[in-house]
Amino acid sequence: MVQSLLETDLYKFTMWQALLHGHPAAQAEYAFACRNEPAYPLAELKADVEREFDHLCSLAFTDDEIAYLRGLRFIKSDFADYLTVFRFQRKFITVTVDGPTLVINVKGPQVHVMGFEIYVLYIVNELYFRRFDPVPALAEGRRRLAAKIGQVRDFGREPARAHPFEFFDFGVRRRFSGAWHDEVVATLKREVPEYFKGTSNVYLAKKHNLVPIGTMAHEYLQSFQSFGVRLRDFQKAALEDWVQEYRGDLGTALTDVVGMDAFLADFDLYFAKLFDGLRHDSGDPVEWGEKALAHYAKLRIDSHTKRLVFSDGLDLPRAFALYRHFADRTMTGFGIGTNLTNDTGIPTLAIVMKLISCNGQPVAKLSDSPGKTMCTDETFLAYLRQVFHHPAAQ
Repeated sequence: MVQSLLETDLYKFTMWQALLHGHPAAQAEYAFACRNEPAYPLAELKADVEREFDHLCSLAFTDDEIAYLRGLRFIKSDFADYLTVFRFQRKFITVTVDGPTLVINVKGPQVHVMGFEIYVLYIVNELYFRRFDPVPALAEGRRRLAAKIGQVRDFGREPARAHPFEFFDFGVRRRFSGAWHDEVVATLKREVPEYFKGTSNVYLAKKHNLVPIGTMAHEYLQSFQSFGVRLRDFQKAALEDWVQEYRGDLGTALTDVVGMDAFLADFDLYFAKLFDGLRHDSGDPVEWGEKALAHYAKLRIDSHTKRLVFSDGLDLPRAFALYRHFADRTMTGFGIGTNLTNDTGIPTLAIVMKLISCNGQPVAKLSDSPGKTMCTDETFLAYLRQVFHHPAAQ
């Protein structure tokens, strides 16, 4: 099912490089979870999942793929060299079942295991959807994709705003299938290239000559909860390491590891000037964006020089509404995932693969959205809430 090791989100490579350079000895554990009720027990997929993981661990980056990565100006030569000899190790990933539940755990050196996440998710997701009839599903998917393209064209007739509308594919992890993902990206590039500006899928970015999109995810910032800095300072330490690694590249910061308010308390003038913008991934997006713009105004930074990227469960109508609200005040971008790559009329899975510990210590995210907080240690979660004065601690 995995055709290329490039077929993962760009931010897996960017975080990987930063952690390899800054914390190469870190040990990490990741756990798979399904947040909703599947149509049939995922435990039934165990044998197929095991086979796909065996295949994944047999793959290596090709010379052509390494050359492509070297061509990205933020990929450093020593990291590309490292990838030439990298192999996923089967011993670091285990698959078991607990009744109807599929249990997947990854544990080992972080720079050896952090890459598993996206492959695990789309392997499980595609195996799940293979049990449904693909003919009517793909027919419905194409009908809905054509309707989306019509919506984009209609939207394009609205009066111009201060900044253009741009959206991206963020749908690799929960796609219906790899073939359908490829078709969606190719179709959007062909039909609405003035609005569709890139994909997080590095393999498809290479194949279709699109911009690969992505910077950091929650696991990057969460890891710093275990890296020996004072817990209250972990966000600042993570952002500082990022600045030193990329020195102006990849300047979109993720804000919701311990909530937007706590993030802005750390995002001072230094970081606000160095980072190009912010990414939203939980909580009310309008409230979030207004807080971001108020913060820039307080720091006397021209918001027209910054970008707000929205990526939380978006569809096109919601993206249009957010664009109308913000586009005369700041640049925007919209990362749309499942609604692009798995909108076929079949209910989707809410699957995740999250970092749960690093260097033997629990780590956690305090989401601004109910249900997105994930931590296996309630004591640490309570402490984290207390340290950052999170509303749930009141």
